[in-house]
Amino acid sequence: MADFPSKVATETSSPHSQGSQQGGNSLRGLAANVTIRMDMSFIRSIPAILMMAEIFLGMLQWALIASAPYTALPAYGWVLFVAITLWILTTILFFMILFRAQQKLSAVPWPMTVMAYHGIATVLYLTAFLANAASVHPYRFTYFYGHMAAASFFGAVVTVAYGASAFFSYLEWKGDGGNAATSTVPT
Repeated sequence: MADFPSKVATETSSPHSQGSQQGGNSLRGLAANVTIRMDMSFIRSIPAILMMAEIFLGMLQWALIASAPYTALPAYGWVLFVAITLWILTTILFFMILFRAQQKLSAVPWPMTVMAYHGIATVLYLTAFLANAASVHPYRFTYFYGHMAAASFFGAVVTVAYGASAFFSYLEWKGDGGNAATSTVPT
């Protein structure tokens, strides 16, 4: 029993946390607990390069349309809605994967979710591209014809990029064992 006090540690907090509790820099204590790690292997992958192309070219497409009098034709409302919405969602998804947020949200089946997102985005961008390409003609003799034609071209390129992302997402989902029926069969 004599050696009992030497084996017990009575310290309940670290010296750094005491300074933040005593009116010190509480932001420094909070920042010490937050660790952000980027997935550098993701940046160098083909899906990341495709997502960066989707973000850049999608922004270029909706900026070209927004710089012209797009309210003259209702089809451009759909094109802008699809382009801006998917630009925002792709940017969020890119940063979630880059900073490994999907590991914090383990209840979501990420390979299947990303595959479904890219598949739906491909279909939506295809409809937006077709609406954009069909609506370029009324601007033929105006200053904005080049804007709308270039936006149509970038819409086609982004559609192909989303299609390629859907294909690579499918390969990742298929390789991950995403089919619950085959992965839970007892042997």
